[in-house]
Amino acid sequence: MARRMTGKVALISGAARGQGRNHAVRLAAEGADIIAFDIAAPVHAQGAPAASPADLAETVRLVEELDRRIIATQADVRDADAVDGLVERGVAELGGLDVVVANAGIQGIPGPVARMTSAAWQTVIDTNLTGVFHTVRPAIPHLISRGSGAIIITSSSIGLRSVPNLAPYGAAKAGLTGLMRTLALELAEHSIRVNSINPTTVGTPMLLNPINFTLFRPDLENPTEEDLRPIYQSLNALPVAYVDPDDISNAVLFLASDEGRYITGVALPVDAGYAVK
Repeated sequence: MARRMTGKVALISGAARGQGRNHAVRLAAEGADIIAFDIAAPVHAQGAPAASPADLAETVRLVEELDRRIIATQADVRDADAVDGLVERGVAELGGLDVVVANAGIQGIPGPVARMTSAAWQTVIDTNLTGVFHTVRPAIPHLISRGSGAIIITSSSIGLRSVPNLAPYGAAKAGLTGLMRTLALELAEHSIRVNSINPTTVGTPMLLNPINFTLFRPDLENPTEEDLRPIYQSLNALPVAYVDPDDISNAVLFLASDEGRYITGVALPVDAGYAVK
């Protein structure tokens, strides 16, 4: 069976671990070469343990193990110049660009708006919304030169149905819907498709960490993942606590490949029914 991404080059942000790494490995397994970046360092008000340079190096190892090329570097999506430079370098070395997976994001520190600092708000907005703009903008001329392409933006189920205590995260993810739809209209004449994926809870370090465990179970001294499963499951219509990174990568591959060639401007929930509950 022919691999679906043979001859393609994909740019992926937030690729050091979690969903971003999973997407890089999945697209590489289908034949794509990868341009990858991640800040791989702590961020103010991140709300979850930070990825590390070792995590990004592991992504490189996994892609190369599949006999695919990868250009990877530490870069902050808030730094437009750094992202621009990586895109130009990656395109020059790998010969073009076909797919953008704008995946990088942080949770932020949960809490009510009345107690939120301006700095915490701005960090989440700059990373989760403006960072997607920084990722997509330098890629557009290269996609146009190909005569086709796909942009996949990682939004969230919270972008479709809000929750309390995650205002900057929810605002940024909802904003991505507007950005995605605008890009879909602007780029359609070039046969470039633009969609978002809106996951529910996903079993990655962004979700499964002591900070979140304590947030949701403050009644326990040392809450564990098992203590949180009933709470996570209560968010979804289907009886699952969270989906796997593979479930999101399946959707990324579908939208990036010719199988999704006529799908654009869509916010695709991969959310176990979260948005309709």
